[in-house]
Amino acid sequence: MDKTILHCDCNGFYASVECILSPRLKDVPMAVCGNPENRHGIILAKNELAKKYNIQTAETIWEAKKKCPDLVLVPPHHNEYKKYSKIINKIYERYTDKVEPFGIDESWLDVTDSVHLFGDGRQIADTLRKVVRDETGLTISVGVSFNKVFAKLGSDYKKPDATTVISRENYKSIVYPLPVSSLLYVGKQVKEILNKINIYTIGDLANSDKDLIISLLGKTGKLIHEYANGIDDSPVKSVYEADPIKSVGNGMTFKRDLRGLSDITVSVNSLSDTVAARLRKYGLKCSTIQVSIKDPDFKTISRQKPLPYPTYLAKEISQHALELIKKSWNLNAPIRTLTITGTNLVPANEEIEQLSLFSDSDDNERKRQEQLETAIDKIREKYGAKAISFGSAINNCLGIAEPADDD
Repeated sequence: MDKTILHCDCNGFYASVECILSPRLKDVPMAVCGNPENRHGIILAKNELAKKYNIQTAETIWEAKKKCPDLVLVPPHHNEYKKYSKIINKIYERYTDKVEPFGIDESWLDVTDSVHLFGDGRQIADTLRKVVRDETGLTISVGVSFNKVFAKLGSDYKKPDATTVISRENYKSIVYPLPVSSLLYVGKQVKEILNKINIYTIGDLANSDKDLIISLLGKTGKLIHEYANGIDDSPVKSVYEADPIKSVGNGMTFKRDLRGLSDITVSVNSLSDTVAARLRKYGLKCSTIQVSIKDPDFKTISRQKPLPYPTYLAKEISQHALELIKKSWNLNAPIRTLTITGTNLVPANEEIEQLSLFSDSDDNERKRQEQLETAIDKIREKYGAKAISFGSAINNCLGIAEPADDD
């Protein structure tokens, strides 16, 4: 028997939340954007009135203003978005415990075991749309299908505030005419490869030679060919099934480009401090450090190195990250964005370190550093994340340690 899968997608989520926070925004073309002063000047979301001017997500503020000079721009309030996301997912959980978020504003639901309580897939979708609208003021579009991939296509098919059912009987008429880029995991590069062999729609892909697609795209080719033909048995995860954490990172685009070792050191210390604190919070240590650097021309390099022993100490993460940067980057060259990530994670309570690696003095030093950083965690937990900061990061001109936009 087929499953009944829903994909629920909040309509213009960021912009819709902003309109709830400030109802006047409903009556004007508006968009949520990053702070131009922090060089995050792109459109993140827009309301229905702005869509009439063909305002596009991810275009620059300058491009959007050319299309609509009266466009009202508002900064993002990420804490509010997280709050509404939690509220909406809790509504979904009234109907099934199989709720799998896909980003902050989308979720899959497996309601196969709930249809005898709440009606068929379309009825549950329509009920969810009404309940979300009545309780939050937001609207959702819902796709109903027999697998996750087609359910997602359904939620994209008609917006806003709509239900689309894609069944075994009608999927070819609905899905096959859609652009191949509508399919999950068909990004820009894959699309270009497919277009070169005259595959423009999902139907073209479904009817293509599977072996040819695999020869061009490998495992991805096999996957998307199956998706196009409605073959997808991936389960919807239960809310009680936590995803394992595979990496912990922190990155930042600075108010001005980093130049020189002093700038880089201040930034690395701050980013490493956040990564280490998160690792300790999750009870994990990292065995590999990765550094990604983006220059003003948006060219990016990424380097990583295995550590001699796992760590969740900011001092050690910072030290290894700086070593990587010194080896792989001209310190006088400008840096626009810097990201530090800990990977190859292991439980912090696993004593996998070889005691012979450390002298008694080294071991004592690490214990003292661990006590210090753990004490800092407790202070921040009690008095706020910015209760203790690096002196060099306070009142700097890079944008480090400033209050977030989502207060």
